[in-house]
Amino acid sequence: MTEIESYLETIEPELRVLTRIFGFPESVWDEPRKFIPLSEEKEGQFTIAFAADGHRVERSTQAPEDADERIRTLHRRRAARRLCKQTLYDLLKEMTGIQPPWGSLTGVRPTHLMLEALEEGLTPEAAIGRLTADFDVAPDRAALLAEIAAEQRKLPKPGDEWMDVYIGIPFCTTRCAYCSFSSGEIGDGSLIEPYMASLTREMRACAEILKDSGRKLRALYVGGGTPTALPQGAFEQLMEETVRCFPGAMEYTVEAGRPDTLTREKLRAIRNAGIGRISINPQTMNDRTLEIIGRAHTAQQVREAYALAREEAIPHINMDVIAGLPGENEADFAHTMEEARKLRPESLTVHTLAIKRSSRMSLENHPLPDGNMTACMVETGRETARAMGMAPYYLYKQKYMAGNLENTGYALPGHACLYNVDIMEETSHILAMGAGGISKRIFPEEGHIERAPNVSNIHDYLTRTEEMIKRKRELFLNEN
Repeated sequence: MTEIESYLETIEPELRVLTRIFGFPESVWDEPRKFIPLSEEKEGQFTIAFAADGHRVERSTQAPEDADERIRTLHRRRAARRLCKQTLYDLLKEMTGIQPPWGSLTGVRPTHLMLEALEEGLTPEAAIGRLTADFDVAPDRAALLAEIAAEQRKLPKPGDEWMDVYIGIPFCTTRCAYCSFSSGEIGDGSLIEPYMASLTREMRACAEILKDSGRKLRALYVGGGTPTALPQGAFEQLMEETVRCFPGAMEYTVEAGRPDTLTREKLRAIRNAGIGRISINPQTMNDRTLEIIGRAHTAQQVREAYALAREEAIPHINMDVIAGLPGENEADFAHTMEEARKLRPESLTVHTLAIKRSSRMSLENHPLPDGNMTACMVETGRETARAMGMAPYYLYKQKYMAGNLENTGYALPGHACLYNVDIMEETSHILAMGAGGISKRIFPEEGHIERAPNVSNIHDYLTRTEEMIKRKRELFLNEN
């Protein structure tokens, strides 16, 4: 196997995403395969070609060099894989005439490329030009990335001396049809007490890890699942333990996504803990759709939850909505956006529906809006956010996303969520607790991230909590 072939050995999943974007069925990856890269390295250049159905495209790039062998390998692998994807993209575009809005970019974090260009000293206009020329990104999407980068540069700068904290509560009252997260229905509640005991043990141990690492707490996020699905006593315990173990964060967020789980008492527990940001997520304000997706609450309950949070003086409420939900059209989404205007959240995230294979919606094969209709919804979301005085501040993509579109977070001035930016851009270490949490240590100079995942199964987490703690001590304190 040649050097360049070794770099491409595991690239097939990324190439599958490309062919899916252009409408090819999964069968093109059956034997005999339709798209096989032909590669060579000659005179310090990587060359890759693809050919199919009478079409052929070939591209070359300079093979990077570096005195440090490990960095050289990382940069060469990156260059080879990027070249391979771009070459296949050019072939697929030539064969089909389709031009996706994000061009050849299949990664989760396209903002990386914009930030990278700006760090090199390019002007925003030149950076936009690079993305449109090198990756065929649509000009409006490239301009959106430039706007997001400008907003992110206003935030406190991340660095090795900082750490984010994530605390996961893997319980919901019901499971949404599109959900693929490692969470379960709360059921009879029998797992809550043992889970909280294990989580508390892990939180206290992680507070020591943070202290021993010499790092400062940057942002803290309590997510799930739905943390507010916990009964009042357990929820108060969680809030008290959170601020006791992890005081002094620049920002605290509690996911309160299901309005039917919120009470005045829980909101007071949040406020009394000094937590300033919550997320109440209707996903849609159409009752018929809420029933289809298994949300088990009504649009009126969303309105009531917002009113209650305002009465309890919660300073920052985020709203999540989803474009492309089953059975919805542009008018349905426009209604959701009109309701958002009335509720006036401080931040708004417009998601595009992504059907993961593990979700119930995938299994049930619900009819969904097509890519063009979903694109219109996403644009309506963008126009609504701007009309509310918000600017885009983070963006990410997912596989199996309608129309090869994106998720974009918008916020009023001074209300961008640090944690959202950090986790999406992977610019800050993350110390994660609870079932399914993934701790990350960032090595920016090497372009490398090491992870220490917690087990996702709740029963396994209860019996293996000490192992989860040990993994994080090894990751952040280099303990063997």
